[in-house]
Amino acid sequence: MAISPIRWCPGHHDEERQALHRRIFTFIIGFLVLILLTIFIVFLILRPSKPSFILQDATVYEFNASSSLPVAAAASPDPSFLNSNIQTTVSSRNPNDRIGIYYDQLDAYASYRGQQVTLPVLLPESYQGHKEVIEWSPFLLGRSVPLPPYTGDALAQDLNEGMVLLNVKIDGRVKWKVGTWISGSYHLHVNYPALLMLKTSAAGPGLSMKVQLSQHCTVDV
Repeated sequence: MAISPIRWCPGHHDEERQALHRRIFTFIIGFLVLILLTIFIVFLILRPSKPSFILQDATVYEFNASSSLPVAAAASPDPSFLNSNIQTTVSSRNPNDRIGIYYDQLDAYASYRGQQVTLPVLLPESYQGHKEVIEWSPFLLGRSVPLPPYTGDALAQDLNEGMVLLNVKIDGRVKWKVGTWISGSYHLHVNYPALLMLKTSAAGPGLSMKVQLSQHCTVDV
């Protein structure tokens, strides 16, 4: 009896190889999904709370409006320009027991009646540990900032009354740190309403005057 030779069947081996690749791919995907799901569940259990910010004080070195027209500005009827130099002290507290916070690209600036009136100041990048408190003391400067007529009129009235409501704001990015895992970036917006009680003097309103505020701020993450 003649024995027929074994024939090579490439299609069968290709199917086995493809099935093996599918099993490996499915295992890798399932493993990654399991890791991400575990991190997500731990993140929900820990329940990260957003940091709390306090505007502690503000030292006003300069804050006055002028109707004189700067040389570099375009001509306009009776314009108003604001000059300001204010140092603020801001503190942030991390309320979380097991979550750290990375602060990145934080810009501080001041606004008056919805208009930004100082240049943004880049705050140092910081890591905040559990229950930790950190402070920044940026100088907020504005030179010949043009104001619309209605804003200039309102500012003149506020200065005459000796009270100016500014909003000190911080915009930037935060990341959460749980163990060795670090989350993606989230937008951080902080708003401090600061009522400055300015006293007019011969040198200008509120010159070198420190205002104790201890004002809690709204925080959006």
